[in-house]
Amino acid sequence: MSQKINFYKLTGFAVLIFSCSILGCSKDSSEANQDIAPEGKLSVNKSMAVAAAAQAYPSNINTSFNHPDGSYSYSEASSDFGLAALTGWNEDRAYISGGWARATLAPNSVSNGLIAGADISDGSAYEATFKVRFHSQFDWSRGGKVGFGFLIGEGNTGCDIATDGNGGSLRLMWYNNNGRVYFQPYVYHRDMAGPCGDTFGKTYPTSGSLVKGNTYTVHLYVKSNTGSNKNGWVQVLINGATVLDQSIRWTTNDAQRLINRLSFHNFRGGKDVAVWGSSQTSYIYFDDLVVNKVQ
Repeated sequence: MSQKINFYKLTGFAVLIFSCSILGCSKDSSEANQDIAPEGKLSVNKSMAVAAAAQAYPSNINTSFNHPDGSYSYSEASSDFGLAALTGWNEDRAYISGGWARATLAPNSVSNGLIAGADISDGSAYEATFKVRFHSQFDWSRGGKVGFGFLIGEGNTGCDIATDGNGGSLRLMWYNNNGRVYFQPYVYHRDMAGPCGDTFGKTYPTSGSLVKGNTYTVHLYVKSNTGSNKNGWVQVLINGATVLDQSIRWTTNDAQRLINRLSFHNFRGGKDVAVWGSSQTSYIYFDDLVVNKVQ
């Protein structure tokens, strides 16, 4: 039986539970494709059981970035995320604008944005939901990493192929394919063709392009597999549309099977500035972040 989360039941339930918590809810590289067959869908009873499990684990993060406009400090971000071990936070590239957290992508380089992360309590299933929008003058260039994600075990990224079975990751990219700009999942897992992240050939939207200034709601769900089984799960929903939803084998080493880190990666690239870079400073905005440990 599938281990897929029912996004609408679980997220709605989680938001209701945590709406009065700390801050409230108001508000790099070529890719390889490989498909893994899904295993079916959860029953209603199973979905309810998963939602009940979410209640048993306090929300790791539940924030609407409710600060006055200005620099978004390390101490503010650590408090918002509820995580003391926040790393990589660059205050020169973090800002609050109109109640949104803003990441700055500097010009004429790659890996040039806000690239942060934090340890989270080891778990076998996590979900995250957040809003994202690109500034009205954003330069798409070739593409890059964007938003929040999860690292598993050794947390493979950066074209560190995950076929040794010791780690994986789920992140999101924006990508410009000859003028058509879209989100695509960017996944490191045991069965990837490599060497860089697997997109599974999935895009959002499925046709047409992302629109600068529009708000997109992203939902991620990750479930660890056991042993060498393909009984893990990966799910990406954007604006309620299913982008990726299937079984997966993240790892083959049970000592490295758990989800242990939240990533917040916003940068251009890819590695080659001539291909991925931009001559202008650009901004990406985030709001209404909720992260829940499910199992």
